[in-house]
Amino acid sequence: MSSLRKSPVDSGRTDRRNGSARRGVAALLSATGLVVGGLLAAGPAGAATAAPHAAPTASHAAVPTHRLCAQPALPGHMACNAVARTDVKQHLSLGRNLTPSGYGPADLQSAYKLSAGGGSGQTVAIVDAYDDPNAEKDLATYRKQYGLPDCTTANGCFKKVDQNGGTKYPRADAGWAGEISLDVDMVSASCPQCHILLVEANSASMSDLGAAVNRAVALGAKFVSNSYGGSEDSTDATSDAAYFKHPGVAITVSSGDSGYGTEYPASSQYVTAVGGTSLKKSSSARGWTESVWGTSAGGEGAGSGCSQYDAKPAWQQDTGCAKRSVADVAAVADPATGLAVYDSYQASGWNVYGGTSASAPFIAGVYALAGTPGATDIPASYPYAHTAALNDVTSGANGSCSPSYLCTADSGYDGPTGLGTPNGTAAFTK
Repeated sequence: MSSLRKSPVDSGRTDRRNGSARRGVAALLSATGLVVGGLLAAGPAGAATAAPHAAPTASHAAVPTHRLCAQPALPGHMACNAVARTDVKQHLSLGRNLTPSGYGPADLQSAYKLSAGGGSGQTVAIVDAYDDPNAEKDLATYRKQYGLPDCTTANGCFKKVDQNGGTKYPRADAGWAGEISLDVDMVSASCPQCHILLVEANSASMSDLGAAVNRAVALGAKFVSNSYGGSEDSTDATSDAAYFKHPGVAITVSSGDSGYGTEYPASSQYVTAVGGTSLKKSSSARGWTESVWGTSAGGEGAGSGCSQYDAKPAWQQDTGCAKRSVADVAAVADPATGLAVYDSYQASGWNVYGGTSASAPFIAGVYALAGTPGATDIPASYPYAHTAALNDVTSGANGSCSPSYLCTADSGYDGPTGLGTPNGTAAFTK
């Protein structure tokens, strides 16, 4: 098939987000400081040290951010869906008795009722473009900080390969390196006992990324995470068959970070499209509340909508979209309630990252906790058979649309959060 695709994602939204939205909130944030779980590694210049266990920023608050990956200059190339907060003063190391800004593994395991002891023997593959030379050592720093088991090449837990399965890694790229750090840290958070296989594609083209997906499956991974996307086009069905039709393998894909609107490969009928939420601690019985990661002044928010090209899978029953609806499930993605990530390749160590690039690898880890999929199954169907085993998200929106459920939270299925977020692992089994 041709590797050419239409230009992904609305660059105008990116320009607005990285410009006026950031300038408009900078003064306010410099005065109030960042509060996102735990003690701060550091806050904005001049900010006071935060109290321990403070609540994260309100889900509707605007925070200054930038996308780690620039919009592609060439047709047929994908952008990663990682978003970094820019109001955090970052450090390569932490002082005594300080914890990183952002939610860590224990927070996420609490919010989604996950066991830290499951997943032994399972391998989650991460597919990204370009090389992160610091991937293994940064992963070690993250896991040591949170008391997770070592995951190294030496002990057989971590493996990095190129898209051909070898060690001729592609050139390094700072943006995609940050994406890789986010991905491996989120798999570690949801499934600390899982092995991690990082497959680095030669470029961000769909053909190279697709070849990396196939390589991950050929190397035995039953769970494959993809945190990138681009515009849909008429070749998507061909890409589906070539790269994503892998019965017996749970393939997760981030739904996008530009609010209402669909991306490929999230719109593939063979994958679990993962949307995004804002996650806050609360006094509820669950101890947490969630709403849609909605569109900010800068145009960010979880992607959702109705595919133009991909057929509707048999397990989807919503009636407002004749073709494939996005998303299927969700997890935290809002950078305002973001995740602690360690990234030292042309970054400054501890960061607060978000985007649906966080939720897709996290859900891949949840699938791994749930167990190996049936050999002939498309695991994207599993949550539709277990809707009661999910946290239904019923507030928030990522834009305006008709029918409204494709962009607005509702009881049962909606576009931005799909059927909901994990409440244990039962929704991710046959």
